[in-house]
Amino acid sequence: MSEADPALRFQAARPMLLGLAYRILGSRADAEDAVQDTFLKWQANERGDIVNAEAWLTTACTRHCLDLLKAADRARVDYVGTWLPEPVQTAGDATGDDDPSRAATLASSLTTAFLLALQRLTPKERAAYLLHEIFDRPYPEVAATLELQEPACRQLVTRARQHIGHERVRHDTPPARQRRLLDAFREAISTGSTAVLATLLSDDVRLSSDGGGKVTAARRVMRGPGEVLRFIEAGLHIWWPPEALVEVPLNGEPGFVVRDGDGIVATVSFAWNDAGQLQDVFIMRNPDKLARVGGPAIH
Repeated sequence: MSEADPALRFQAARPMLLGLAYRILGSRADAEDAVQDTFLKWQANERGDIVNAEAWLTTACTRHCLDLLKAADRARVDYVGTWLPEPVQTAGDATGDDDPSRAATLASSLTTAFLLALQRLTPKERAAYLLHEIFDRPYPEVAATLELQEPACRQLVTRARQHIGHERVRHDTPPARQRRLLDAFREAISTGSTAVLATLLSDDVRLSSDGGGKVTAARRVMRGPGEVLRFIEAGLHIWWPPEALVEVPLNGEPGFVVRDGDGIVATVSFAWNDAGQLQDVFIMRNPDKLARVGGPAIH
């Protein structure tokens, strides 16, 4: 093996590792730290007895993510306001997968709604589910990664499926309806008129805003069309000039970044229910979670 081979092997696995770590942690910054730590362990390891490099790297990265989750869960207790996953900007085929079915599965597991559903799982449920259901790892490999017996891993995945429920399914909202939403949202910000937007909302629509205690943001989740529309009319319409909204794909779905000069001050992403109605509006205001928006796509 040449000296370049270990680095090349790691670079080949890096997009997958970053995608796995991001889905487990909900934070791109923490995911990049986990991948870097995995690289350092890979460099320091005697690789002569490693048969499957990707399996070794996946195991090392997953275990480091589980360690990071313990610290993250403790920090979450003191988090100010609503916590949302760190948004990532995606472009074109953000999955890098040539198989349309696999690409759709990977894209659906990047949405904010799905990442929030993962938060309802225990760390090992989350890891087992992602490894088996999203990254197609066989149960024996998952069991070795999590240092569990195979039947226990199967139980973890079964429980995860039950907890996630319909969030696992990607709602294929027609592009024309997504276009109508983007135009209606921009119109509401521009004019304060929410008449068209109101026709797209579900009866139990929610608006969540994450400021992390660092900037102004709604401390609680807005619920129902009345409350959500009033927040947009009396808040976002006043605070955001319409030209500040720039359409971008976020977490595999159409959304907006909100710019102030050269900086990004917010992102807006959406989630649909299975009837094609708008179920959630997610607004990220936390500057720490906006710092990497626009970086390389997540696999």
